[in-house]
Amino acid sequence: MLNKLIWSFFLVLLCNQNALAQLPDFTEMVKKEGGAVVNISTTQKAPAGADDLAQEPQLPEGIPPEMEELFKHFFNGQGGGYIPRETKSLGSGFIISQDGYVLTNHHVVKDADEIVVKLSDRRELLAKLIGSDARTDVAVLKVDATDLPVVDIGDPNKLQVGEWVLAIGSPFGFEQSVTAGIVSAKGRSLPGGNYVPFIQTDVAINPGNSGGPLFNMDGKVVGINSQIYSRTGGFMGLSFAIPMDIVMNVVDQIKASGKVARGWLGVQIQDVTRELAESFGMKKPQGALVSKIIAGSPSEKAGIQIGDIITEFNGQQIETSGELPPLVGMTPIGDKATVKIIRQGETKTLPVTIGLLPEEEEKVAEAKVEAKPDNRLGVSVTDLTNEQREQLQVIQNGVLVQNVVKGPGRDAGIQRGDVILRIQNNIVRDVADFDKIVKNLPVGKSIAVLIQRQGSPVFLALKIEK
Repeated sequence: MLNKLIWSFFLVLLCNQNALAQLPDFTEMVKKEGGAVVNISTTQKAPAGADDLAQEPQLPEGIPPEMEELFKHFFNGQGGGYIPRETKSLGSGFIISQDGYVLTNHHVVKDADEIVVKLSDRRELLAKLIGSDARTDVAVLKVDATDLPVVDIGDPNKLQVGEWVLAIGSPFGFEQSVTAGIVSAKGRSLPGGNYVPFIQTDVAINPGNSGGPLFNMDGKVVGINSQIYSRTGGFMGLSFAIPMDIVMNVVDQIKASGKVARGWLGVQIQDVTRELAESFGMKKPQGALVSKIIAGSPSEKAGIQIGDIITEFNGQQIETSGELPPLVGMTPIGDKATVKIIRQGETKTLPVTIGLLPEEEEKVAEAKVEAKPDNRLGVSVTDLTNEQREQLQVIQNGVLVQNVVKGPGRDAGIQRGDVILRIQNNIVRDVADFDKIVKNLPVGKSIAVLIQRQGSPVFLALKIEK
């Protein structure tokens, strides 16, 4: 009996040792790479004379800078008049050249009057903002120093889902904090991040980590930690990093010209849902569905049409709409590209010359009116006046949705104020067109409807059950 217990003990010990042997050891990587990771603090001064308006409240000692700002915000909102002399923020960054180029996030240094970079050896250096790019959330700084420790840049395209990764940064101001996890997904699209295919990880990232490096197991930086998904403001297991190939493209352009130029097709796109795929006769949902063509854009000149589904760009397959903008954005202006599309069930390949992405986003408007629906969709519409066309940016065709009641239209997501432009490839010119098309719609089949909402076109899929 004793021999069995001893043997069982050795088996458990052996299994534990094997399990431990499989876990990664980050100690050497942290020793080697930690010196190139920096803490970044910024100061934004209040307008002249503002600091004389009220006396600064007494705050608890030893609280983190983020909590200090929270207290000040509370006193400003509830105490009646305190305006801070200056606001401060904290972030992270890393050194990419021995002569002092430092990378961080755009949002870390946005509107800063002063930027201080604290090195791992405790030196604090004033930094100059060379340039930043809001669309990718990347900023390039320069400090006056030489022989600095630097990181090695890795290839994020070689990352695999499930691979271990490591982050070093200053969450809540705690410098040189190390967290680790795995790659959860690649090529994630996030709101406001159309030109970045984010790397998703479960590495613990918190306020202050922004701008810090994400390392692979070879000790090379594969991304800049940028965002978290959270319902509480703290880490919930979903963090996102900007891939370094995107970052270095931005860096090279900023160092060369001080700004970033991106390729542009001039289309608005959306994902193909299962219902939309059925309405277009596709076997499975894939590609980027074109919902709008910008007048005079490269896409219009190339012959791309509303309702086309882009499935390849320059030989690279497009599974979701979020995969297209980064590919186009990184294509040099003026280059020739090929776009493979599906149009009404047929596959075509079109040549297109890449244009320059405009700086300004299109403005949107909204119109609201009322009426009582009396058709199969439960949607009442009216013809657009010239004033409404100008306000809603609808040049021609389309009818304005006045009201939506229970029925296929509401189930599909049609809302009051939408402009219906097409129904199953039929252009809706006016109310008479709309009534005729709706009357002849088939039962039990998914139907694609193109609407414009707040200036942006989008396809919806509806189905009349009976």
